[in-house]
Amino acid sequence: MKLNSLKSNRKQNVKRLGRGIGSGKGKTSGRGHKGQKSRSGVAIKSFEGGQMPLYRRLPKRGFKSIKVNDLAYINLSKLQIAINNKKILPNSKINLKSLQKIKLINNKYKKLKLLGTGEIKEKIDFEINFVSNSAKEKIEKSGGKITLIK
Repeated sequence: MKLNSLKSNRKQNVKRLGRGIGSGKGKTSGRGHKGQKSRSGVAIKSFEGGQMPLYRRLPKRGFKSIKVNDLAYINLSKLQIAINNKKILPNSKINLKSLQKIKLINNKYKKLKLLGTGEIKEKIDFEINFVSNSAKEKIEKSGGKITLIK
């Protein structure tokens, strides 16, 4: 086998546009006569010849609520880290205002929910709006107390 004896399997099926009548794609090069689509550099996206386009025929879907999410969530693990870093004193009362003061929660929130991820070792009293069942169990086990605000 030599390089000059190798034959290519590729077939030459490419028609060269605009190369005379004999080429089969001469004169208008398969674009028809005149009009916007016969010109180069024209793309008519989603234009359906005056018919109502598909994107306007289909109904609008979805809804973006203007209601502000004013509920802050915090885990027990985050509170335990704050206690370890001496930001929260043990045997103190924790509420939304106190957590906002030490910058654990953003000031934009109006309500607080306590979640049960992690452990808490100190006895702490909570004044919160909502609490998960696992967080409630863990706080009561450590000797803390939960007061729900409505």
